[in-house]
Amino acid sequence: MDEPAQPLVLANVQLLDGTTADVHLRCGRIRAVTSPGAPDRTGEPIDLAGHLLLPAPAEPHCHFDKVLLGGLGSDRGPGGLDAAVAAWYAARKSISRSDVRDRALRAARELLASGATAIRTHVDVGAETGLDLVEALREVRQLLLGQAELQIVAFVDFPLRGVAGADNRALLVDALAAGADAVGGAPYRDEDPAACLDILMDTAFAQHRPVDLHIDETLDPESHTLEGLAERVLGSGFPHRVTASHCVSLGTQRPDVVERTAALVARAGIAVVTCPQTNLYLQAREHALPVPRGLTALAALRSAGVTVAAGGDNARDPFNPLGRFDPMEAASLLVLAGHLSPRSAYEAVSGSARRTMGLEAGGIEPGAPAELLAVRASTIEGALSDARADRVVFHRGRLVCRTRHERCFPAP
Repeated sequence: MDEPAQPLVLANVQLLDGTTADVHLRCGRIRAVTSPGAPDRTGEPIDLAGHLLLPAPAEPHCHFDKVLLGGLGSDRGPGGLDAAVAAWYAARKSISRSDVRDRALRAARELLASGATAIRTHVDVGAETGLDLVEALREVRQLLLGQAELQIVAFVDFPLRGVAGADNRALLVDALAAGADAVGGAPYRDEDPAACLDILMDTAFAQHRPVDLHIDETLDPESHTLEGLAERVLGSGFPHRVTASHCVSLGTQRPDVVERTAALVARAGIAVVTCPQTNLYLQAREHALPVPRGLTALAALRSAGVTVAAGGDNARDPFNPLGRFDPMEAASLLVLAGHLSPRSAYEAVSGSARRTMGLEAGGIEPGAPAELLAVRASTIEGALSDARADRVVFHRGRLVCRTRHERCFPAP
């Protein structure tokens, strides 16, 4: 157990309503929000004048086994998801455990510096890699203790069905026993999505684990795995958290189908994670005009009451040559490409992301968890716009990272 954090006072911070306040932290929570300089000020003061205080963001979907590998020549090929998968499968045969650990730790610290104090990563598990990648991520989780929370999803290889899938099924169970937190996979890519989905859900049920599945990461309107997942959850009474990541095909389907599916997803209590950076890059390469966007049906899902979060997914690897390890980037794209308001977009990478991960989501109010980001900005629009803004990050009531940027214009 961590030692209790020393009391802190975040002095002179600006809140979203434009007021200035002192925010008192104690035992990992917000104890009080008072006027600046109130006489009951206790704890070590940190002057944050000029900073906007926000609930800290989280990263609900990334792939730390692949991160920072570079494009591996994918820019010379046809592009798209299948080409990226092929490039990754070729590369992972020779990747060492220490290489995965070092790249993942660098990415995690970049995310932490951006404000993300909780991160969920998917990691490949299967006969080709065994548990090496899971073990590497377990090391990273240990190195991050006290700074950020890292959740690991065992993203199992194909095949899963029949005799051919026996080794992969066994390794999925072994990965959970070795420290993975949730069951992952991509049932929509199997020849029999429903049967593959049954295997993943049955394993999660037997192992008492949540699931976070890659669902319908395609613009094919005939891909309906999300609907099947919702029906499976409703029919079985699956008792653990269920997350459907990507759900791109929902953005291409008829309005009546989208409305029906969104209602089912809401009834089933499934959270949806959209990944705008990577899916805008990977999807629609095969389409002539008009070019569809690689996003799920954000408005319909939100209107139905579904928890919709946003993740960065891949960064600087075969699936996405760019990415700055910053939830603000995902939120910005939700504004620009998804037409969410800035506040709703930030909620998707903060409160909604944390609820998707099974974590407590809070605000700037007494009793809320002291998972906080102070960013040098005066509005949420400014916070989303300026990637270079100074940031101060708090995890469990402790200052865990501070980033300052300086500009210097020499005299002519």
